[in-house]
Amino acid sequence: MDVNKMSRTDMRQTYTADQIADILGVSPRKAYEFCETTTDFRVLRLGKRCLRIHKGSFDQWFNGSGNAF
Repeated sequence: MDVNKMSRTDMRQTYTADQIADILGVSPRKAYEFCETTTDFRVLRLGKRCLRIHKGSFDQWFNGSGNAF
């Protein structure tokens, strides 16, 4: 893929909790609760109400590729 033609969204290395909700097929509230308590993948807290989930570690966990860290 040509990096010059990629959108900013494609280049991001994180997911939002809403994106995780879509991937897992759960409500956004459940995704936030899960991200608050999990140690299975990296979750970054940016302020009080903003979460970002490390794409690589989440994808490893989701695909069952072993330890995400």
